[in-house]
Parts: sequence; structure tokens; C-alpha cells
Amino acid sequence: MSLPSSADQPTGFSGLTVAAFESRMADQMGKLIARHGGNPLVAPSMQEIPLENNSEALAFGQQLLSKQIDLFILLTGVGTRTLVDVWKTQFSLNDIKQALTQTTLVVRGPKPLGALKELALKPQLIVPEPNTWEDILSTLDSYRPEGLSGLTIGIQEYGTTNEKLMKALATRGAHVIGVPVYRWALPDNVEPLQHVLQAILSQSVDVILFTTGIQVTHIVELLNRSNNLNHFRQALNRIMVASIGTITSQRLHEYDFPVDLEPSHPKMGVLVKETSVKALHIVEHKRRNTS
Repeated sequence: MSLPSSADQPTGFSGLTVAAFESRMADQMGKLIARHGGNPLVAPSMQEIPLENNSEALAFGQQLLSKQIDLFILLTGVGTRTLVDVWKTQFSLNDIKQALTQTTLVVRGPKPLGALKELALKPQLIVPEPNTWEDILSTLDSYRPEGLSGLTIGIQEYGTTNEKLMKALATRGAHVIGVPVYRWALPDNVEPLQHVLQAILSQSVDVILFTTGIQVTHIVELLNRSNNLNHFRQALNRIMVASIGTITSQRLHEYDFPVDLEPSHPKMGVLVKETSVKALHIVEHKRRNTS
């Protein structure tokens, strides 16, 4: 694919084709890319499905109301709200809120913090950016320098189990309970996503934007089905890959995918804007090195 010359003083993406895998925010992502001069190619990569059997979440709720949980880690805003909705099928909201005030609440960033505010609750600990599982551990180590031995800690999961976090907490002597609230699945119709992946494989895409690690997991699943994972990995040598933040970048690195840019703040608008400023230069550089 021919690129506009950087000598032409391009504005933003300058007509580059930009792929993204947003689902709920697909329209907004497409408009942001177009506003910054790009040709958007957006396909949903995931759907959020409540667990059909919430027995584990309900059992944890019973433990919480029975004052058996010492510390509760909330990882996502959507998961926090969904978990409360599950509990409300068996317990009163007042009892739920009372139970939450009787345990140490830890939130990973602003979204679960916002969910607690809706309940007029405040956490004892707020994990700072970039909100990785290592940051959670550092926050807890500072809060409990004597260690976590003997504590029962719940972790509100967010689609997948963070085995590294659970193992690290267990190593510190805690009894850890994962609380599954919802799971992520591929969309019912994967044809739009397959179309975008084929465009990437055929080198018809210049920039890819990732905003969550689940997107990475799902495109890898589809690529494995078609035996195209290695081909995709090779295609990324000529494409700029932008990740919204450290957690998403970690997932990309797990599959040996490059990360060419992380924005100054992990927000979608900032990601698109800052990527657009550097896209042409980075794409030109990568293609010179692989030509």
C-alpha cells in the first residue's frame, strides 16, 4: 500500500486505514478515527454475556454477608455493577451495602470506583495507574507490610481469571477466592471481524488500535482456527500497533505482537489522537525496515 509522503505535512492519519476491534463503542471509535483523518475499519470482537449459573457469585455474596471476607478487590466497573445485581436476586441492597462496608475494598482504577460511588460507598484502597496486577500487589504490600497471611481475599474477575495475581496473593499467605461475574465471548456473527483480519493479512491496513486484552485473545482464537497466526504476526512488521495501556500491551506481548505506541493516558480518545500524530512516521519506518 502506498503511503502519503511525510513531506506533504499530513494531518492526523492522512488517509491511512486504521483497524479497531471495538464492540459497544464501535461507532464512537469509527468517528474518532475519521475525525483524525483516518479510514476506519472497525469490527466488534467481543460480547459480554452474564453467566447462566451465578452460583459462585451468590455463594461469595453469602460469605460476604457472613463477614467471612477480609478484603475484596474490584477490577472493573461493569463487573462490580453486575455482581451487585446478581446479589440483589437473593439479598437486600441494604444488606449488601452493609456487608461491603465491613470489608476492606480495593478498586483498580476509576471505573470500579465510580460503581462504588453509585452505592454511596468508598474504597479503602485505590490502585494507581496503570492499574496492573503488579500495582495491585504493591498497593497491598504498602497497606499491609506485615503481610497477608490468614486473610480471605475475594477478586471480582473480569472475563478471565488473573492467575498471576491469585498466585502472588496465595504466596503471601492469603486464602484467595475468584468471583466470576461475566464472561467474554466472540460475537454471534464473526464475519465482520474475519473481514478486518483478512484486510490485515493482505496488507490493506496501516494501523491497528487495541483497547483491551480480550480483543487480542479473540482475534488470536480466530487466527488459530484458520492457521493464520504466524502470518498475522508477520503482517504486523509493516503495521503500526497501538495499545491503550500496560495491561493490553502485556497481552499483546504474550503472543509476540509488537507495541509501537501507548498513549499518555489510557483513554480511547487520547489513544486515537496520539496515534494519529505519529502513525505516518512509524508506518514509514517499519516498512523501510522490512522492505
